Amino acid sequence: MPLSSMAQANGTGTARFGALAAEELRQLAGELERTSPVIDGLARWAADLVAGGARLLVCGNGGSAAEAQHFATELVGRYRADRRPLPAHALPADGALLTCISNDYSADSIFARQVVALGQPGDLLVALSTSGRSGNIIAAVTAAKTGGLHTLALLGKGGGALAGQAEREWIVPSQSTARIQEVHLLFIHVVCDYIDALVIGH
Repeated sequence: MPLSSMAQANGTGTARFGALAAEELRQLAGELERTSPVIDGLARWAADLVAGGARLLVCGNGGSAAEAQHFATELVGRYRADRRPLPAHALPADGALLTCISNDYSADSIFARQVVALGQPGDLLVALSTSGRSGNIIAAVTAAKTGGLHTLALLGKGGGALAGQAEREWIVPSQSTARIQEVHLLFIHVVCDYIDALVIGH
């Protein structure tokens, strides 16, 4: 069905989708402004750990997996400024490894087993989940805590089962998966800004 026909059937105009997204972002912008000291503190904390030598492990599913890879590439590659590469692993990135662990153990083990293999006490696991209900993310946070890693959960939709489980957390006040992922990416970029400043010394 053409988009115009879908819009008519739903009683909306074709511009409605953009207007809805803009309104959701305006509401979130107000909330971000009110909570900016908390967000800033979390970003500084994460950046201090990474700039101080902690290895970054990042995990997520679906769109959050893509954001995990995005985060790791900003550290191993570069963000804004030219600086030394920093150790970071996107745990969803190796398809062969994910299918191996899922097949031989379970889907809930795909990130936790990598945390055990790659993480050391004092490293940082960042867990991305829009719902906070993903079994493999919960297992990864549990494994990281057991192994002495720092843990940061970036969540949404009230936090789900992961709320209160990580050392630190930020729950985006939204029920929209798309908006939550967009704000998670904003937070990732704030962390990268702080890392660049710390490593380069600006």
